[in-house]
Amino acid sequence: MKLQTQRWIDRWVGQVLCAVVSLWARLVSGRQAVRMPANPRHILVILLSEMGSVVLAGPMFAALRQRYPGVTLHVLQLKKNQEVAKLLGLARPEHLHALDDSAGLGLLGDIWRVSQALRALPLDAVIDCELFSRVSSLMSYLSGGPLRVGFTPHTQEGLYRGSFINRAIPYNPYQHITKQFLSLVDALDDAAMPRNKAAPIRELPADTGLMVPFEPTELQAYQQKMLADHPPLAGRKVVLLYAGGGLLPERAWPASHYAAVARGLCAAGHAVGLIGLRDDAELARQLQAQVNSGACVDLTGYTRSIRELLMLFHAASLLITNDGGPGHFASLTPIRTMVFFGPETGRLYGPLGPRAQILESGIACSPCLSAYNHRLTFCDGDNQCLKRIAPDPVLADALHALGQDRPDTH
Repeated sequence: MKLQTQRWIDRWVGQVLCAVVSLWARLVSGRQAVRMPANPRHILVILLSEMGSVVLAGPMFAALRQRYPGVTLHVLQLKKNQEVAKLLGLARPEHLHALDDSAGLGLLGDIWRVSQALRALPLDAVIDCELFSRVSSLMSYLSGGPLRVGFTPHTQEGLYRGSFINRAIPYNPYQHITKQFLSLVDALDDAAMPRNKAAPIRELPADTGLMVPFEPTELQAYQQKMLADHPPLAGRKVVLLYAGGGLLPERAWPASHYAAVARGLCAAGHAVGLIGLRDDAELARQLQAQVNSGACVDLTGYTRSIRELLMLFHAASLLITNDGGPGHFASLTPIRTMVFFGPETGRLYGPLGPRAQILESGIACSPCLSAYNHRLTFCDGDNQCLKRIAPDPVLADALHALGQDRPDTH
């Protein structure tokens, strides 16, 4: 299902359904208080957004396990994003639930099937991590969990999601999303949330707390295969470039800027690998033509899974990427990362960990995408916030990250 179609359905159909469910919930249960059991059995976490958000939610899952050691965690995701949850072991495979949004009728069938399975558990609580998605809000009620935690705009502008979330906390657009996720955990035990009692003070976690274990022999075998498949990478430090914009092209640094950095890296004796999905192959061919170096190779579509992508990161020295999943997945590996932000900001969505460098121009209109505007920008594709990040300083930072001073060009 197209993104615009999903937005239209969420806006017009979702709003009506949220109002109907709110009225039903008030008639059935009124305003009775619901408290968290001392030893909850089942908690559902709803995470329908992009795969990178799953990585940023790592500290939240760690906090849940620490606070409720005996609880069984369930995760509800879109089917296309479920690979990451399986890889990271966020829940046992039989406790991972999926919605397929590729077709409208299939999605309705999945909503009915999954809600029935969740109601049979039964759940003690539901954590809805989506900011203002109405389908996730409705799923929190349909799942049958008596305690429902989620975000509310409170008095700010924001999307109406119904009044049946009985542990609603204000979404704070000035705090990193990882801290926001942690506040959802704090709300479980705090019946006074959100108005009458301040939430605990939390520092932004130093890292995700997540890892994907690899055997050294597995990583070595993958690196040898990569070098055998792409001989120009051998004997050089490999820099990976992800120039694609994914679902939001306005998040992409200009291709010509990537080409300039790639030329400089190749001239300095390094190798460049252009990564992405198969759909990014044409962009990779254009970049190769602009770089005009045998040390610049096309790796789009080379990795067949997120696990292979992580092994590729282990085999490389640096990743330069647009805002998106690769920057967050890289935080699970030793690779250093440089991530461009503009339409969105690294202050709210930047990768965790000490090896990530955030690159932003800081112009007045940036960031412009938010939960309040359905992530629709007014720049019509002319993303000046990224275009104004010049390639020369980025190249200098990349060479420094590789342990090499920028060569004198004079």
